[in-house]
This record gives sequence, C-alpha cells and structure tokens, in this order.
Amino acid sequence: MSRTPECCSVHTHSALCDGKGTLAEMAAAAFGAGVRFFGASGHSHTEIPHDAGNVLPADPAEYRAQVLALRAEYAGRMTVLLGIEQDSQSPQPVPDWADYWIGSVHNLYDPRTGNYHGIDWEREKLAACRDGQFGGDMLALTEGYYRDVAAMAERSPTILGHIDLVTKLNRGNALFDEDAPRYRAAALGALHHADPDRTLLEINTGAVSRGYRDAPYPALFLLREWRSMGGQVILTADAHSPETVIFGYRQAAELAKAAGYQESVLLTDRGWEPCPL
Repeated sequence: MSRTPECCSVHTHSALCDGKGTLAEMAAAAFGAGVRFFGASGHSHTEIPHDAGNVLPADPAEYRAQVLALRAEYAGRMTVLLGIEQDSQSPQPVPDWADYWIGSVHNLYDPRTGNYHGIDWEREKLAACRDGQFGGDMLALTEGYYRDVAAMAERSPTILGHIDLVTKLNRGNALFDEDAPRYRAAALGALHHADPDRTLLEINTGAVSRGYRDAPYPALFLLREWRSMGGQVILTADAHSPETVIFGYRQAAELAKAAGYQESVLLTDRGWEPCPL
C-alpha cells in the first residue's frame, strides 16, 4: 500500500485535556480521513493554575485505558499509538508506558515571583510576561523561551513540539522582529541542542487551523538548518478537534520541500518510516 504523509497523525488532543472531541471521535475522524497511524498525545499534567482543565489529570489512568481500548478496536485497520505531549513544567517524568512523546514548552516560570506565564494564550498575557519578567525586552523573553526549548531538546523527545511557538501571537511582527539577529541566534542555538538521530522536528499546522498563523511552524530558516544537521521532519496537525486531524498537510509538505526535503517520516508501531512528500 502506498503511503502519504496523511497516513500519520500523532499530535492530537481530546476533551480529556484541551481538545473538543472525545478520543473515540478523534480516532474515528482520523480513520475516516485515511490515517493509518493515529497517536493520542494528551497534555501532561502540570500544577499551573491556568492549566487546570486543559491538561491530563495527575493520574492519567483513564486516558491510558481509553487509548488502549481504541487500539484494540482498530486492530488490523489503524494502528493506535499511546503518546503524551510532555510540558517543560510538568513535575512528573515522561511515563514509561508512552509509545512516544512530544517535548514542548508552553509556559515560562519566573523564579522571583513564583508565577507561570503561558506564552501561547493571548497577546496581552505575553506582553505582561515581557514586562514583568524580562524588563520590557521582548527579545529577552524569546531568549528565555529558547533556553527552555534547548533544555527540552536535550532530553531527546521523539518529536520536538512547535519549536517556535513563541511566534504564535506575533503575526505581522506585532511584538518582535522575527528577522532580528538576537531572535534567530536564540532559535538556532536551541535547535542545535536536539539530536537528529533521536528526535524528529514537527511541521505543525495547529496554529493555522485555529487562525493564529498563516504558515505552519517552524520558520523556514529553522527547517533549513535542521536539514543541514541531518534531521528529519514529521507532519502534524496538532489537532484539537476531529475535523482537523490532517489539517494543512499539503501546506506543510510544501514548506518541507522549500527547505529541501523530499520526504517526511511516519511514526509507526515499528518506528520511523520514510514517506515521500
């Protein structure tokens, strides 16, 4: 059977964290869209107040049970993988039952105040983080963000999640110049902490489907550098609703081609498999 990037959708969220569909609805939508390798990747638990209701509970037993039930239900028709999106601020380690994990930074911690700042919630909150934690210097905020990304990359996640998430609310360079040398140096520095033999870089369309961005993450300069490092990419939808399980994959593939890629990777129960773009 020929394989296309749409055969794989492994960055997905359900109503058990911040998604809008049940796990069963997400799996059914994926199967109907032709996905053959579906992965649930619920947000790992944090103790951050603003994360309440948007992450998995401290005991993810119900999440695990539901995913394993779907694996049995779709056996022989669609491979169901049990994953997790591990937040940099999660106090719990990556669970040993996870088939794969996505390493992501969603929050910055201010040790002076004990406060957490979500970097992808809304522009006003990001500006408040800039002013309260970084003295009004937005480029310093991005440097702080990428320090946390570098630390996550060093943990060798299966997939490094939306590496430049800090640009989500920056449409039109509203908060900072994405061509600024300080910004690019911080982003590239973080990327170089990732091991291309152990980690995939995702081309993530989630912010496009939700109307925040016009192009997938990451920026082209990061993809080109990753390719020069010998790194491989995986297309993901970061789907938070059933109708977006393979959203924008063609656009993501074109971005990969612009960076010089001719194939992406499918994440399967047998490991990484190449897939022509």
